[in-house]
Amino acid sequence: MSAGIEKKMEKFKPLFEKIASNQYIAAIRDGFIAAMPIILFSSIFLMIAYVPNAWGFYWPDNVTNNLMIAYNYSMGLLALFVTGTTAKNLTDSKNLRLPKTNRINPISVIMAAEISFIILAAVPLKAGVDLTYLGTQGLIAAYIVGLITPNIYYVCIKNNVTIKLPPQVPQNIAQTFKDVIPMAASVSLFWAIDVAFKELTGTNLPKFIIQVLSPLFSASESYLGLSIIAGAMAFFWFCGVQGPSIVQPAVVPIMIANTAANLQMYQGGHQASHVLAMNTMDYVMNFGGTGSTLVLAYIFMLFAKSKQLKAIGRTSFIPGTFSVNEPVLFGTPIIMNPVFFVPFILTPIVNICLFKFFVEVLGMNSIMYTMPWTLPGFIGIPVSTGFAPLSFVYVGLIIVLDILVYWPFFKAYDKTLLAQELAKETVIEEQNGTAIPAADGSVVLAAKEAPATPSVNGIPENSTVLVLCAGGGTSGILANALNKLAKERDLSLSAAARAYGQDMDLIQDMDLVILAPQMDSMKDNLKSITDKYGVKMASTTGRQYIELTRDGDKALAFVSEQLNQQTEQ
Repeated sequence: MSAGIEKKMEKFKPLFEKIASNQYIAAIRDGFIAAMPIILFSSIFLMIAYVPNAWGFYWPDNVTNNLMIAYNYSMGLLALFVTGTTAKNLTDSKNLRLPKTNRINPISVIMAAEISFIILAAVPLKAGVDLTYLGTQGLIAAYIVGLITPNIYYVCIKNNVTIKLPPQVPQNIAQTFKDVIPMAASVSLFWAIDVAFKELTGTNLPKFIIQVLSPLFSASESYLGLSIIAGAMAFFWFCGVQGPSIVQPAVVPIMIANTAANLQMYQGGHQASHVLAMNTMDYVMNFGGTGSTLVLAYIFMLFAKSKQLKAIGRTSFIPGTFSVNEPVLFGTPIIMNPVFFVPFILTPIVNICLFKFFVEVLGMNSIMYTMPWTLPGFIGIPVSTGFAPLSFVYVGLIIVLDILVYWPFFKAYDKTLLAQELAKETVIEEQNGTAIPAADGSVVLAAKEAPATPSVNGIPENSTVLVLCAGGGTSGILANALNKLAKERDLSLSAAARAYGQDMDLIQDMDLVILAPQMDSMKDNLKSITDKYGVKMASTTGRQYIELTRDGDKALAFVSEQLNQQTEQ
Protein backbone atom coordinates (compact mmCIF):
# COMPACT_ATOMS: atom_id res chain seq x y z
CA MET A 1 0.00 0.00 0.00
CA SER A 2 2.82 2.39 0.91
CA ALA A 3 4.56 1.73 -2.37
CA GLY A 4 1.30 2.34 -4.22
CA ILE A 5 0.78 5.76 -2.62
CA GLU A 6 4.37 6.75 -3.34
CA LYS A 7 4.03 5.65 -6.96
CA LYS A 8 0.87 7.70 -7.44
CA MET A 9 2.51 10.77 -5.91
CA GLU A 10 5.49 10.41 -8.24
CA LYS A 11 3.12 10.23 -11.19
CA PHE A 12 1.66 13.65 -10.47
CA LYS A 13 4.92 15.35 -9.47
CA PRO A 14 5.94 16.43 -13.03
CA LEU A 15 2.57 18.17 -13.45
CA PHE A 16 2.92 20.00 -10.13
CA GLU A 17 6.48 21.02 -10.97
CA LYS A 18 5.30 22.39 -14.32
CA ILE A 19 2.67 24.50 -12.57
CA ALA A 20 5.14 25.78 -9.98
CA SER A 21 7.71 26.73 -12.62
CA ASN A 22 5.24 28.48 -14.94
CA GLN A 23 6.74 31.88 -15.77
CA TYR A 24 3.50 33.76 -14.98
CA ILE A 25 2.97 32.09 -11.61
CA ALA A 26 6.65 32.63 -10.86
CA ALA A 27 6.39 36.32 -11.81
CA ILE A 28 3.44 36.84 -9.45
CA ARG A 29 5.14 34.96 -6.63
CA ASP A 30 8.50 36.69 -7.09
CA GLY A 31 6.85 40.07 -7.53
CA PHE A 32 5.09 39.61 -4.21
CA ILE A 33 8.31 38.48 -2.50
CA ALA A 34 10.01 41.66 -3.72
CA ALA A 35 7.21 43.73 -2.14
CA MET A 36 7.35 42.00 1.26
CA PRO A 37 9.65 44.66 2.83
CA ILE A 38 6.88 47.20 2.19
CA ILE A 39 4.35 45.07 4.04
CA LEU A 40 6.65 44.39 6.99
CA PHE A 41 7.86 48.00 7.18
CA SER A 42 4.35 49.41 7.24
CA SER A 43 3.25 46.90 9.88
CA ILE A 44 5.75 48.37 12.34
CA PHE A 45 3.92 51.70 12.28
CA LEU A 46 0.56 49.95 12.55
CA MET A 47 1.64 48.06 15.62
CA ILE A 48 3.06 51.15 17.31
CA ALA A 49 -0.20 52.97 16.59
CA TYR A 50 -2.71 50.31 17.63
CA VAL A 51 -1.20 47.45 19.67
CA PRO A 52 -1.17 49.60 22.86
CA ASN A 53 -4.97 49.64 22.55
CA ALA A 54 -4.97 46.04 23.81
CA TRP A 55 -3.85 47.39 27.21
CA GLY A 56 -6.21 50.35 27.20
CA PHE A 57 -3.69 52.95 26.01
CA TYR A 58 -4.66 55.21 23.10
CA TRP A 59 -2.37 57.71 21.42
CA PRO A 60 -3.67 61.23 20.79
CA ASP A 61 -5.24 61.53 17.33
CA ASN A 62 -2.42 63.65 15.93
CA VAL A 63 0.18 61.04 16.98
CA THR A 64 -1.85 58.21 15.41
CA ASN A 65 -2.34 60.20 12.20
CA ASN A 66 1.38 60.90 11.91
CA LEU A 67 2.24 57.24 12.49
CA MET A 68 -0.23 56.24 9.78
CA ILE A 69 1.43 58.46 7.16
CA ALA A 70 4.17 55.86 6.64
CA TYR A 71 1.53 53.12 6.34
CA ASN A 72 -0.72 55.01 3.94
CA TYR A 73 2.10 55.82 1.52
CA SER A 74 3.65 52.35 1.58
CA MET A 75 0.99 49.69 2.16
CA GLY A 76 -1.59 52.13 0.84
CA LEU A 77 0.17 52.02 -2.56
CA LEU A 78 1.10 48.33 -2.44
CA ALA A 79 -0.67 47.35 -5.67
CA LEU A 80 1.20 50.07 -7.57
CA PHE A 81 4.55 48.71 -6.40
CA VAL A 82 3.53 45.08 -7.05
CA THR A 83 2.62 46.04 -10.61
CA GLY A 84 6.22 47.08 -11.15
CA THR A 85 7.85 44.13 -9.38
CA THR A 86 5.66 41.61 -11.21
CA ALA A 87 6.39 43.24 -14.57
CA LYS A 88 10.11 43.28 -13.79
CA ASN A 89 10.22 39.56 -12.95
CA LEU A 90 8.28 38.55 -16.04
CA THR A 91 10.52 40.79 -18.16
CA ASP A 92 13.60 38.99 -16.84
CA SER A 93 12.02 35.70 -17.89
CA LYS A 94 11.10 37.01 -21.35
CA ASN A 95 14.61 38.40 -21.89
CA LEU A 96 16.06 34.89 -21.65
CA ARG A 97 14.36 34.16 -24.97
CA LEU A 98 15.77 37.19 -26.73
CA PRO A 99 19.31 37.72 -28.08
CA LYS A 100 21.65 39.58 -25.76
CA THR A 101 21.91 42.51 -28.16
CA ASN A 102 18.15 43.02 -28.44
CA ARG A 103 16.46 42.73 -25.07
CA ILE A 104 13.62 44.45 -23.25
CA ASN A 105 14.54 47.40 -21.04
CA PRO A 106 13.12 46.40 -17.60
CA ILE A 107 13.11 50.00 -16.33
CA SER A 108 10.89 51.04 -19.20
CA VAL A 109 8.55 48.10 -18.56
CA ILE A 110 8.23 49.03 -14.87
CA MET A 111 7.34 52.63 -15.75
CA ALA A 112 4.85 51.61 -18.45
CA ALA A 113 3.18 49.09 -16.14
CA GLU A 114 2.86 51.54 -13.27
CA ILE A 115 1.53 54.33 -15.50
CA SER A 116 -1.03 51.88 -16.93
CA PHE A 117 -2.08 50.74 -13.48
CA ILE A 118 -2.52 54.31 -12.21
CA ILE A 119 -4.79 55.00 -15.19
CA LEU A 120 -6.90 51.96 -14.26
CA ALA A 121 -6.94 52.37 -10.49
CA ALA A 122 -6.93 56.08 -9.66
CA VAL A 123 -10.41 57.58 -9.37
CA PRO A 124 -10.59 61.36 -10.07
CA LEU A 125 -12.65 63.35 -7.57
CA LYS A 126 -13.79 66.95 -7.58
CA ALA A 127 -11.26 67.78 -4.89
CA GLY A 128 -8.42 65.36 -5.59
CA VAL A 129 -7.93 61.68 -6.39
CA ASP A 130 -9.19 58.54 -4.66
CA LEU A 131 -6.19 56.21 -4.26
CA THR A 132 -8.11 53.34 -2.64
CA TYR A 133 -7.48 50.90 -5.47
CA LEU A 134 -3.76 51.61 -5.62
CA GLY A 135 -3.54 49.71 -2.34
CA THR A 136 -4.49 46.20 -1.31
CA GLN A 137 -7.83 46.18 -3.15
CA GLY A 138 -6.09 46.65 -6.48
CA LEU A 139 -3.72 43.67 -6.29
CA ILE A 140 -5.50 41.44 -8.79
CA ALA A 141 -5.61 44.24 -11.34
CA ALA A 142 -1.93 44.89 -10.58
CA TYR A 143 -1.06 41.31 -11.49
CA ILE A 144 -3.00 41.61 -14.75
CA VAL A 145 -1.18 44.78 -15.77
CA GLY A 146 2.16 43.39 -14.58
CA LEU A 147 1.75 40.29 -16.76
CA ILE A 148 0.37 41.91 -19.91
CA THR A 149 2.81 44.83 -20.22
CA PRO A 150 5.99 42.71 -20.60
CA ASN A 151 4.24 40.68 -23.31
CA ILE A 152 3.50 43.84 -25.29
CA TYR A 153 7.16 44.82 -25.01
CA TYR A 154 8.23 41.29 -25.96
CA VAL A 155 6.19 41.32 -29.17
CA CYS A 156 7.47 44.77 -30.14
CA ILE A 157 11.15 44.08 -29.37
CA LYS A 158 11.17 40.60 -30.89
CA ASN A 159 9.60 41.83 -34.14
CA ASN A 160 11.60 45.10 -34.16
CA VAL A 161 8.47 47.23 -33.94
CA THR A 162 10.47 50.14 -32.61
CA ILE A 163 11.81 53.54 -33.64
CA LYS A 164 15.20 52.90 -35.21
CA LEU A 165 17.90 55.56 -35.27
CA PRO A 166 21.14 55.65 -37.29
CA PRO A 167 24.05 53.69 -35.77
CA GLN A 168 25.90 56.95 -35.14
CA VAL A 169 23.39 57.85 -32.40
CA PRO A 170 24.65 56.85 -28.91
CA GLN A 171 23.04 53.68 -27.58
CA ASN A 172 21.56 55.29 -24.48
CA ILE A 173 19.67 57.79 -26.67
CA ALA A 174 18.71 55.09 -29.18
CA GLN A 175 17.31 52.95 -26.33
CA THR A 176 15.02 55.81 -25.29
CA PHE A 177 13.43 55.94 -28.73
CA LYS A 178 13.37 52.14 -28.92
CA ASP A 179 11.08 52.08 -25.86
CA VAL A 180 8.59 54.67 -27.15
CA ILE A 181 6.38 52.36 -29.26
CA PRO A 182 6.00 49.50 -26.74
CA MET A 183 5.38 52.00 -23.92
CA ALA A 184 2.81 53.85 -25.98
CA ALA A 185 1.13 50.58 -26.94
CA SER A 186 0.96 49.43 -23.30
CA VAL A 187 -0.37 52.69 -21.88
CA SER A 188 -2.82 53.17 -24.76
CA LEU A 189 -4.23 49.67 -24.30
CA PHE A 190 -4.99 50.16 -20.62
CA TRP A 191 -6.28 53.69 -21.23
CA ALA A 192 -8.77 52.21 -23.71
CA ILE A 193 -9.71 49.45 -21.25
CA ASP A 194 -10.31 52.05 -18.54
CA VAL A 195 -12.55 54.16 -20.78
CA ALA A 196 -14.50 51.09 -21.90
CA PHE A 197 -14.99 49.77 -18.37
CA LYS A 198 -16.24 53.07 -17.06
CA GLU A 199 -18.68 53.38 -19.97
CA LEU A 200 -19.98 49.82 -19.68
CA THR A 201 -19.94 49.24 -15.91
CA GLY A 202 -19.79 52.69 -14.39
CA THR A 203 -16.71 51.73 -12.39
CA ASN A 204 -13.01 51.05 -12.87
CA LEU A 205 -11.34 47.68 -13.51
CA PRO A 206 -9.95 46.98 -9.99
CA LYS A 207 -13.34 47.61 -8.36
CA PHE A 208 -15.11 45.56 -11.03
CA ILE A 209 -12.75 42.62 -10.45
CA ILE A 210 -13.41 42.66 -6.70
CA GLN A 211 -17.17 42.78 -7.30
CA VAL A 212 -17.01 39.81 -9.67
CA LEU A 213 -14.73 37.77 -7.42
CA SER A 214 -16.45 38.61 -4.12
CA PRO A 215 -18.18 35.18 -4.04
CA LEU A 216 -14.73 33.57 -4.34
CA PHE A 217 -13.47 35.75 -1.49
CA SER A 218 -16.34 34.54 0.67
CA ALA A 219 -15.96 30.90 -0.37
CA SER A 220 -12.27 30.94 0.51
CA GLU A 221 -13.21 31.70 4.13
CA SER A 222 -15.65 28.82 4.50
CA TYR A 223 -14.54 25.71 6.40
CA LEU A 224 -14.28 23.87 3.09
CA GLY A 225 -12.37 26.66 1.33
CA LEU A 226 -9.88 27.07 4.17
CA SER A 227 -9.40 23.29 4.36
CA ILE A 228 -8.69 23.09 0.63
CA ILE A 229 -6.09 25.87 0.83
CA ALA A 230 -4.34 24.38 3.88
CA GLY A 231 -4.53 20.81 2.59
CA ALA A 232 -3.35 21.71 -0.92
CA MET A 233 -0.14 23.31 0.34
CA ALA A 234 0.69 20.22 2.38
CA PHE A 235 -0.31 17.86 -0.43
CA PHE A 236 1.95 19.54 -2.99
CA TRP A 237 4.84 19.57 -0.49
CA PHE A 238 4.29 15.89 0.25
CA CYS A 239 4.70 15.22 -3.47
CA GLY A 240 8.04 17.03 -3.38
CA VAL A 241 6.91 20.38 -4.83
CA GLN A 242 7.07 23.49 -2.63
CA GLY A 243 3.37 23.89 -1.81
CA PRO A 244 3.12 27.61 -1.02
CA SER A 245 4.78 28.44 -4.36
CA ILE A 246 1.69 27.03 -6.10
CA VAL A 247 -1.08 28.02 -3.69
CA GLN A 248 0.11 31.40 -2.40
CA PRO A 249 -0.07 33.41 -5.66
CA ALA A 250 -3.76 32.53 -5.96
CA VAL A 251 -4.73 33.65 -2.45
CA VAL A 252 -2.29 36.47 -1.65
CA PRO A 253 -4.63 39.22 -2.96
CA ILE A 254 -7.41 37.86 -0.74
CA MET A 255 -5.17 37.58 2.32
CA ILE A 256 -3.74 41.08 1.98
CA ALA A 257 -7.15 42.67 1.37
CA ASN A 258 -8.61 40.81 4.36
CA THR A 259 -5.75 41.89 6.62
CA ALA A 260 -6.40 45.53 5.77
CA ALA A 261 -10.15 45.03 6.23
CA ASN A 262 -9.56 43.41 9.64
CA LEU A 263 -7.57 46.42 10.78
CA GLN A 264 -10.31 48.78 9.63
CA MET A 265 -12.90 46.77 11.56
CA TYR A 266 -10.73 46.83 14.67
CA GLN A 267 -10.15 50.57 14.35
CA GLY A 268 -13.90 51.07 14.03
CA GLY A 269 -14.53 49.23 17.27
CA HIS A 270 -15.70 46.00 15.63
CA GLN A 271 -14.34 42.46 15.63
CA ALA A 272 -11.63 41.70 13.05
CA SER A 273 -13.53 38.80 11.49
CA HIS A 274 -11.79 37.77 8.25
CA VAL A 275 -10.12 34.41 8.91
CA LEU A 276 -7.92 34.22 5.80
CA ALA A 277 -5.49 37.06 6.51
CA MET A 278 -1.84 37.52 5.61
CA ASN A 279 -0.20 35.58 8.44
CA THR A 280 -2.96 32.97 8.65
CA MET A 281 -0.99 30.85 6.22
CA ASP A 282 2.32 31.37 8.06
CA TYR A 283 1.23 30.93 11.67
CA VAL A 284 -2.00 28.90 11.63
CA MET A 285 -1.99 26.62 8.60
CA ASN A 286 1.79 26.24 8.66
CA PHE A 287 2.40 26.25 12.40
CA GLY A 288 6.16 25.63 12.35
CA GLY A 289 6.25 25.17 8.58
CA THR A 290 4.09 23.46 5.96
CA GLY A 291 2.29 20.54 7.54
CA SER A 292 2.34 22.27 10.95
CA THR A 293 5.42 20.30 11.95
CA LEU A 294 6.49 22.44 14.94
CA VAL A 295 5.44 19.80 17.46
CA LEU A 296 7.00 16.98 15.45
CA ALA A 297 10.57 18.22 15.93
CA TYR A 298 10.04 18.34 19.71
CA ILE A 299 8.34 14.93 19.72
CA PHE A 300 11.34 13.45 17.90
CA MET A 301 13.80 15.05 20.30
CA LEU A 302 11.99 14.14 23.52
CA PHE A 303 10.24 10.85 22.83
CA ALA A 304 11.88 9.06 19.88
CA LYS A 305 13.61 5.79 20.69
CA SER A 306 15.27 5.40 17.31
CA LYS A 307 18.61 7.13 16.94
CA GLN A 308 17.65 8.59 13.56
CA LEU A 309 14.53 10.43 14.72
CA LYS A 310 16.14 11.60 17.97
CA ALA A 311 19.07 13.07 16.00
CA ILE A 312 16.68 14.78 13.59
CA GLY A 313 14.74 16.23 16.50
CA ARG A 314 17.85 17.65 18.15
CA THR A 315 19.04 19.35 14.97
CA SER A 316 15.67 20.57 13.71
CA PHE A 317 13.78 21.89 16.73
CA ILE A 318 15.50 25.30 16.67
CA PRO A 319 14.99 26.03 12.93
CA GLY A 320 11.53 24.43 13.21
CA THR A 321 10.60 26.87 15.95
CA PHE A 322 11.22 29.65 13.41
CA SER A 323 9.18 27.86 10.70
CA VAL A 324 12.22 26.52 8.84
CA ASN A 325 11.11 22.91 8.71
CA GLU A 326 13.15 21.49 5.83
CA PRO A 327 15.38 19.56 8.27
CA VAL A 328 12.28 17.65 9.42
CA LEU A 329 10.79 17.33 5.94
CA PHE A 330 13.92 15.90 4.33
CA GLY A 331 15.63 14.38 7.35
CA THR A 332 12.77 12.19 8.57
CA PRO A 333 11.80 12.12 5.67
CA ILE A 334 8.19 13.26 5.51
CA ILE A 335 8.29 14.02 1.79
CA MET A 336 6.93 10.99 -0.08
CA ASN A 337 6.76 8.99 3.16
CA PRO A 338 3.32 7.29 3.21
CA VAL A 339 3.42 6.92 7.01
CA PHE A 340 3.06 10.69 7.43
CA PHE A 341 0.70 11.38 4.53
CA VAL A 342 -2.46 11.65 6.66
CA PRO A 343 -1.14 13.77 9.59
CA PHE A 344 0.88 16.04 7.29
CA ILE A 345 -2.27 17.06 5.42
CA LEU A 346 -4.74 16.76 8.31
CA THR A 347 -2.91 18.87 10.92
CA PRO A 348 -3.00 22.19 8.98
CA ILE A 349 -6.70 21.59 8.28
CA VAL A 350 -7.41 21.02 11.99
CA ASN A 351 -5.51 24.20 12.89
CA ILE A 352 -7.32 26.46 10.43
CA CYS A 353 -10.79 25.06 11.16
CA LEU A 354 -10.24 25.58 14.88
CA PHE A 355 -9.00 29.12 14.19
CA LYS A 356 -12.19 29.86 12.26
CA PHE A 357 -14.22 28.49 15.18
CA PHE A 358 -12.41 30.81 17.60
CA VAL A 359 -13.02 33.82 15.33
CA GLU A 360 -16.54 33.05 14.16
CA VAL A 361 -18.06 31.44 17.24
CA LEU A 362 -16.00 32.64 20.20
CA GLY A 363 -15.49 36.17 18.84
CA MET A 364 -11.68 36.27 18.87
CA ASN A 365 -10.08 38.96 16.73
CA SER A 366 -8.49 37.54 13.61
CA ILE A 367 -5.09 38.54 12.24
CA MET A 368 -4.79 42.24 11.45
CA TYR A 369 -1.02 42.88 11.47
CA THR A 370 1.55 41.36 9.12
CA MET A 371 4.66 40.01 10.80
CA PRO A 372 7.73 38.17 9.38
CA TRP A 373 6.95 34.55 8.56
CA THR A 374 9.97 33.41 10.60
CA LEU A 375 8.46 34.66 13.86
CA PRO A 376 7.54 31.55 15.92
CA GLY A 377 3.85 30.82 15.41
CA PHE A 378 3.10 30.65 19.14
CA ILE A 379 4.33 34.26 19.35
CA GLY A 380 3.10 35.44 15.95
CA ILE A 381 -0.52 34.46 16.51
CA PRO A 382 -1.02 36.59 19.66
CA VAL A 383 0.98 39.52 18.23
CA SER A 384 -0.77 39.60 14.84
CA THR A 385 -4.20 39.39 16.50
CA GLY A 386 -3.43 42.39 18.70
CA PHE A 387 -2.84 40.18 21.75
CA ALA A 388 -6.41 38.90 21.76
CA PRO A 389 -6.78 37.00 25.07
CA LEU A 390 -8.31 33.99 23.33
CA SER A 391 -5.29 33.74 21.03
CA PHE A 392 -3.22 32.37 23.92
CA VAL A 393 -5.85 29.71 24.55
CA TYR A 394 -5.90 28.88 20.85
CA VAL A 395 -2.10 28.45 20.70
CA GLY A 396 -2.12 26.08 23.66
CA LEU A 397 -4.96 24.08 22.18
CA ILE A 398 -3.42 23.57 18.72
CA ILE A 399 -0.14 22.45 20.28
CA VAL A 400 -2.07 19.71 22.10
CA LEU A 401 -4.15 18.80 19.05
CA ASP A 402 -1.14 18.72 16.70
CA ILE A 403 0.64 16.35 19.09
CA LEU A 404 -2.43 14.10 19.21
CA VAL A 405 -2.69 13.99 15.41
CA TYR A 406 0.99 13.23 14.81
CA TRP A 407 1.54 10.93 17.81
CA PRO A 408 0.22 7.55 16.52
CA PHE A 409 2.01 7.96 13.19
CA PHE A 410 5.22 8.99 14.94
CA LYS A 411 5.01 5.93 17.23
CA ALA A 412 4.51 3.58 14.28
CA TYR A 413 7.41 5.06 12.32
CA ASP A 414 9.68 5.23 15.35
CA LYS A 415 8.98 1.57 16.10
CA THR A 416 9.84 0.62 12.50
CA LEU A 417 13.11 2.56 12.52
CA LEU A 418 14.08 1.19 15.93
CA ALA A 419 13.58 -2.37 14.70
CA GLN A 420 15.73 -1.65 11.64
CA GLU A 421 18.46 -0.10 13.78
CA LEU A 422 18.52 -3.05 16.16
CA ALA A 423 18.67 -5.48 13.24
CA LYS A 424 21.60 -3.61 11.73
CA GLU A 425 23.58 -3.13 14.91
CA THR A 426 26.87 -4.70 14.05
CA VAL A 427 30.41 -4.08 14.97
CA ILE A 428 31.49 -2.96 11.50
CA GLU A 429 35.07 -1.86 11.56
CA GLU A 430 36.68 0.14 8.82
CA GLN A 431 38.39 -2.77 7.09
CA ASN A 432 38.23 -3.22 3.33
CA GLY A 433 35.99 -6.13 2.40
CA THR A 434 36.04 -7.76 5.88
CA ALA A 435 33.04 -10.03 6.54
CA ILE A 436 31.46 -9.36 9.92
CA PRO A 437 28.53 -11.23 11.50
CA ALA A 438 25.42 -9.06 11.96
CA ALA A 439 23.11 -9.19 14.97
CA ASP A 440 20.61 -11.38 13.12
CA GLY A 441 23.30 -13.95 12.22
CA SER A 442 23.73 -12.89 8.60
CA VAL A 443 27.06 -11.85 7.16
CA VAL A 444 27.71 -8.41 5.77
CA LEU A 445 30.72 -6.72 4.25
CA ALA A 446 32.32 -3.98 6.26
CA ALA A 447 32.06 -0.59 4.69
CA LYS A 448 35.05 0.49 2.69
CA GLU A 449 36.79 3.62 3.66
CA ALA A 450 35.06 6.56 2.00
CA PRO A 451 37.11 8.39 -0.58
CA ALA A 452 38.60 11.61 0.61
CA THR A 453 36.48 14.66 -0.01
CA PRO A 454 37.90 17.40 -2.21
CA SER A 455 40.27 19.71 -0.43
CA VAL A 456 38.50 22.81 0.83
CA ASN A 457 41.69 24.73 0.14
CA GLY A 458 41.06 24.18 -3.56
CA ILE A 459 38.54 27.02 -3.63
CA PRO A 460 39.52 29.65 -6.23
CA GLU A 461 40.39 33.16 -5.14
CA ASN A 462 37.47 35.50 -4.34
CA SER A 463 34.81 32.82 -4.90
CA THR A 464 31.19 33.85 -4.33
CA VAL A 465 28.28 31.51 -3.65
CA LEU A 466 24.53 32.19 -3.62
CA VAL A 467 22.20 29.72 -1.90
CA LEU A 468 18.53 29.79 -2.91
CA CYS A 469 15.63 28.17 -1.08
CA ALA A 470 11.90 28.84 -0.76
CA GLY A 471 11.91 31.42 2.02
CA GLY A 472 15.54 32.19 2.74
CA GLY A 473 15.57 30.05 5.91
CA THR A 474 17.70 26.98 5.27
CA SER A 475 19.67 28.84 2.62
CA GLY A 476 20.68 31.28 5.36
CA ILE A 477 21.85 28.42 7.57
CA LEU A 478 24.03 27.02 4.79
CA ALA A 479 25.42 30.41 3.75
CA ASN A 480 26.25 31.31 7.35
CA ALA A 481 28.01 27.97 7.85
CA LEU A 482 30.11 28.56 4.73
CA ASN A 483 31.03 32.11 5.76
CA LYS A 484 31.92 31.06 9.30
CA LEU A 485 34.21 28.23 8.21
CA ALA A 486 35.76 30.32 5.44
CA LYS A 487 36.66 33.00 8.00
CA GLU A 488 38.08 30.46 10.45
CA ARG A 489 40.29 28.91 7.76
CA ASP A 490 41.14 32.16 6.01
CA LEU A 491 39.56 31.06 2.73
CA SER A 492 38.71 33.55 0.00
CA LEU A 493 35.02 32.61 -0.08
CA SER A 494 31.84 34.54 0.64
CA ALA A 495 28.29 33.23 0.56
CA ALA A 496 24.88 34.88 0.45
CA ALA A 497 21.36 33.47 0.89
CA ARG A 498 18.08 34.50 -0.69
CA ALA A 499 14.54 33.26 -1.18
CA TYR A 500 14.06 32.14 -4.77
CA GLY A 501 12.86 35.17 -6.73
CA GLN A 502 14.44 37.68 -4.35
CA ASP A 503 17.36 39.77 -5.64
CA MET A 504 17.87 37.45 -8.61
CA ASP A 505 20.16 40.06 -10.17
CA LEU A 506 22.77 38.90 -7.66
CA ILE A 507 23.27 35.76 -9.74
CA GLN A 508 25.34 37.54 -12.37
CA ASP A 509 27.98 38.38 -9.74
CA MET A 510 28.26 34.83 -8.39
CA ASP A 511 30.57 31.94 -9.22
CA LEU A 512 28.18 29.27 -7.94
CA VAL A 513 24.46 29.08 -7.21
CA ILE A 514 23.23 26.25 -4.98
CA LEU A 515 19.53 25.39 -5.28
CA ALA A 516 17.77 23.87 -2.28
CA PRO A 517 15.71 20.72 -2.99
CA GLN A 518 12.37 22.34 -2.13
CA MET A 519 12.81 24.54 -5.22
CA ASP A 520 13.70 21.67 -7.53
CA SER A 521 10.75 22.55 -9.75
CA MET A 522 12.56 25.82 -10.58
CA LYS A 523 15.78 24.05 -11.62
CA ASP A 524 15.29 24.54 -15.36
CA ASN A 525 14.32 28.19 -14.93
CA LEU A 526 17.35 28.83 -12.76
CA LYS A 527 19.69 27.08 -15.16
CA SER A 528 18.54 29.33 -17.98
CA ILE A 529 19.50 32.32 -15.80
CA THR A 530 22.86 30.93 -14.66
CA ASP A 531 23.71 29.92 -18.23
CA LYS A 532 22.92 33.46 -19.34
CA TYR A 533 25.59 34.82 -16.97
CA GLY A 534 28.02 31.90 -17.26
CA VAL A 535 27.53 30.93 -13.61
CA LYS A 536 27.78 27.39 -12.25
CA MET A 537 24.56 25.93 -10.81
CA ALA A 538 24.31 22.95 -8.44
CA SER A 539 21.05 21.35 -7.36
CA THR A 540 20.83 19.19 -4.25
CA THR A 541 18.79 16.28 -2.94
CA GLY A 542 16.86 16.51 0.31
CA ARG A 543 19.17 14.52 2.59
CA GLN A 544 22.27 15.95 0.94
CA TYR A 545 21.12 19.54 1.44
CA ILE A 546 20.22 19.03 5.10
CA GLU A 547 23.59 17.35 5.63
CA LEU A 548 25.34 20.35 4.10
CA THR A 549 23.52 22.74 6.44
CA ARG A 550 24.67 20.67 9.42
CA ASP A 551 28.27 19.96 8.44
CA GLY A 552 30.44 22.93 7.46
CA ASP A 553 33.30 20.69 6.27
CA LYS A 554 31.04 18.84 3.86
CA ALA A 555 29.51 22.11 2.69
CA LEU A 556 32.95 23.54 1.89
CA ALA A 557 33.96 20.31 0.20
CA PHE A 558 30.80 20.43 -1.91
CA VAL A 559 31.46 24.03 -2.94
CA SER A 560 35.09 23.23 -3.71
CA GLU A 561 34.09 20.31 -5.90
CA GLN A 562 31.51 22.35 -7.83
CA LEU A 563 33.89 25.28 -8.38
CA ASN A 564 36.75 23.02 -9.47
CA GLN A 565 34.47 21.29 -11.95
CA GLN A 566 33.62 24.68 -13.33
CA THR A 567 37.30 25.60 -13.62
CA GLU A 568 38.12 22.34 -15.37
CA GLN A 569 35.35 22.89 -17.87
